[in-house]
Amino acid sequence: MMELNLIDAQFIPFVVAITLLSISPGVDTLLVIRNTARGGIRDGVATSVAICCGLFVHATVSALGISFILLQSTWAFNMLKLAGAAYLIWLGITSLLAARQGTPLPVKGVMKESTPVPFWQPIKEGLLSNVLNPKTVIFYMAFLPQFIAPTDPALLKSLWLAGVHFVIANIWQISVVLMVGGASKWLASARFAQTLNAATGAVLVMFGLRLALEQRPV
Repeated sequence: MMELNLIDAQFIPFVVAITLLSISPGVDTLLVIRNTARGGIRDGVATSVAICCGLFVHATVSALGISFILLQSTWAFNMLKLAGAAYLIWLGITSLLAARQGTPLPVKGVMKESTPVPFWQPIKEGLLSNVLNPKTVIFYMAFLPQFIAPTDPALLKSLWLAGVHFVIANIWQISVVLMVGGASKWLASARFAQTLNAATGAVLVMFGLRLALEQRPV
């Protein structure tokens, strides 16, 4: 009979590993910084929460074996990889276009007032950037099973571990949001806005191109 054991001998190693993963620089942190600078603390928090909601999608498909199917099917994996790459490149291009225009970032939005984009936009960007990332599919497929005992119900344990990841990643990313949100004087500078948009855009495009050109893992 299967029994769900939430806190076992593998829990602390999982927390340590997932914390190190969460604080390592990557697309998630970059997108959180970009959206906070563009639309304020509210947009940054929404982006972070949306990114982390994608973890539950990956945990579910991993537990149900869909990730295994994706990894075994060259066509399905390549389609997911190209979709994720195209989305990152599109996000990067929008930032580069904003840099070219040279307009200052909406500092009022950073402080407390209204944002220049609809509230659903950072949610959509955060969720899609995570769900369309094949690296997260591979990570969850290879990583989570190490912390699930044979007697554990796979789906429930996967969702529990994704929930822990959700909390840790949000703590880190929202801390980044607050740091960026507090830099109102810098964000008020059109030159700083142009530099930030150019840098984040270039890096997002680079991430997208690298993802598109990567060879499928064996």
